[in-house]
Amino acid sequence: MEKPSRGTTLLIYEKVSNVLVTSSSTDLVEFSASVSLSCSASGSSLSFLWLNGSSEVTASDRVQLTDGGSSLTIINVTRFDQGPFRCRVSNPVSTGTSDPVNLSISYGPENINLILSPPQGYFAVGSDISLTCSVGSRPPAQFNWFLNGDQLLDTGSELRLMNVNMSNSGNYSCQAFNNKTLRSQTSEPSAITVLEEISGASVKPSINLPVDGTSVRLTCEASGSVFTRIWMKDGSELTPTDNMILFDNNRVLTFNTVKRKDSGEYFCQISNPISSDEAKYIMTVNYGPENVQIKGPNEINIKGTLKLICSAESTPTARFSWLRNGVEILTNSAEYIKEEVELSDSGNYTCQAWNNITESNIIISGAWTDCNREIIRMCCWLHRWNSNRMLCHRRCSCWWRVLHL
Repeated sequence: MEKPSRGTTLLIYEKVSNVLVTSSSTDLVEFSASVSLSCSASGSSLSFLWLNGSSEVTASDRVQLTDGGSSLTIINVTRFDQGPFRCRVSNPVSTGTSDPVNLSISYGPENINLILSPPQGYFAVGSDISLTCSVGSRPPAQFNWFLNGDQLLDTGSELRLMNVNMSNSGNYSCQAFNNKTLRSQTSEPSAITVLEEISGASVKPSINLPVDGTSVRLTCEASGSVFTRIWMKDGSELTPTDNMILFDNNRVLTFNTVKRKDSGEYFCQISNPISSDEAKYIMTVNYGPENVQIKGPNEINIKGTLKLICSAESTPTARFSWLRNGVEILTNSAEYIKEEVELSDSGNYTCQAWNNITESNIIISGAWTDCNREIIRMCCWLHRWNSNRMLCHRRCSCWWRVLHL
């Protein structure tokens, strides 16, 4: 008896061919559009695989694979979904891959950045300034420029300001606009301040010859855009005392009653962020004469020499003159010398100290009196005179003895 023969199944497959991908749209806006890609091919028992570049596309919250994998839907596309997309179709006997399909996905503008060159906020009159606006955008953004919120006529990613003046100062910003996404973004403002350089600094006194006890003002001036003024005296920063006042943004230094200790070298430093200048004034406080004294020998021999010296504290140096019994006997000298003195030289001797700036005059006088023809006593009177008052003091502190040989 014959055994029945075993059957053989023969499967015949049609090769994969004509693989084609079609897209519902290729011009999309990021986050606001969806796209469907459909893959078709000739052949039998087809399997579908989608590739984005060299990576396999798998299903996710935004990605849907339907119709046996032949349809790919991407919801709320992003810029990373631009492809190229390929569809790979296979069966047990062959494989076919479609031509790439690229999506044009518009996005932005975003991450706008305004760059100032040179990178500083303060500029001198006449400078050239460049502002560049950069932004992430597809297609490239269009730019508008604003100064203090007002739109300028300039367009493009760069704004050039040439030979600037102070009217160019203000807050600059750029605005980027994408005509595909219909979105815009505006930069943070960049402040530009145009300044005049400091020049011609000077310190001028209210009076040319300050006198002790009077009021004096020193005024610090300069051309240009002044930001700060700093006063210094004798190389150190000035610390105002109770007789000083700084006002008008340190422009004016006032001495209510100037004192001789206020004499010195005053500096005024004027500056702004782009320049500086300084000026100095040497102030000499005039005073005196004070503490006028007559000095001479304690004893004088008949026929000897009498030398009297008059001294005084005074700025400028005092001028001296001598009188005897009211008659001028010597001028422009602090010393009076009389050779071969006699008793007849007795009388009222006067030293007058005079300051031609303070217009103050001090007189010290002495009377020689014949006492038993041996002792000549000199008593001194001190007279102070100026335009306001006269003071008189008497003192008997000067003694000279004339000896007979």
